[in-house]
Amino acid sequence: MAFLGIDTSNYTTSAAIYSGGDVIQSKKLLPVKDGELGLRQSDAVFHHVRQLPDIIKGLGALHDADIKAVGVSVRPRPITGSYMPCFEVGHTAANLIASALGVPLFEFSHQEGHIAAAAYSSAFAPDIGDSFCAFHVSGGTTEAVLVHCRESGYDIEYISGSLDLKAGQAVDRVANMLGLPFPGGAELEKLALKWDEPIKGIKVSSKDLDICLSGIENICRRSLENCEPKEKTARLCIEYIRKSLSYMADRILEKYGDIPLLFAGGVMSNTIIRDDFKKRYGAYFAKPEFSCDNAAGIAILASRAFGTKQR
Repeated sequence: MAFLGIDTSNYTTSAAIYSGGDVIQSKKLLPVKDGELGLRQSDAVFHHVRQLPDIIKGLGALHDADIKAVGVSVRPRPITGSYMPCFEVGHTAANLIASALGVPLFEFSHQEGHIAAAAYSSAFAPDIGDSFCAFHVSGGTTEAVLVHCRESGYDIEYISGSLDLKAGQAVDRVANMLGLPFPGGAELEKLALKWDEPIKGIKVSSKDLDICLSGIENICRRSLENCEPKEKTARLCIEYIRKSLSYMADRILEKYGDIPLLFAGGVMSNTIIRDDFKKRYGAYFAKPEFSCDNAAGIAILASRAFGTKQR
């Protein structure tokens, strides 16, 4: 049996097949012009419409797969009012495919897909009824949620997050200052790894369990204005994010006890943060190809939902 997942997020068009415990992925970033920091939703929708047919063709095995169900992300987060037009592209395509194949369609949030993909690729396998804390850290979301495992998916409860700028936004804005291409995470990390001296004086801006990240932009701009090396400025950005996320993790562990921590989202593919948190917390991290936006988790969740429906 095989299960198709589709995800049309900002900024990746992706599809995946989950079968026999294995995942086949096909995905492509949306095109962003040099010097720009993102896309209008109308442009994102247009590019998804253009890219999705080729992405699905890129799966190859879809023609021979015994597709039993289709899963799709229809909103950013599993809360009332969460909406983004770009997800309508995937939703429409998934409806058409499921109808043509005569199989059920299961709808999920983009965040649930991130959690499922991270758990799969990190070999983190909680049982039904277990709880853990998942961090979703990307350009659109920076938050920690309490996850309760159900047979067919998750119940998710907000714990804490950034009250202003999201971590991925901060990374891309600082990368843009440094003349790096969008999205800037990978190139910013390469630059930061060239700076091996300690970064001192970082103070986390917080309110209860929440954090504020808007200060990163001004701090890094001042660093450049003071003629500090670009490598140091890049490292400063990443260290600010690392310490802010560490603050959140520490407060969560104080409140909920020794609960497993799972990290997902594009920012969490950063090796500086990942290596530190694995040592510090024994945290679980998605592999890079499953950390950035992808449809793998959606396909996995579709398989679970199908199994539950059959039973």
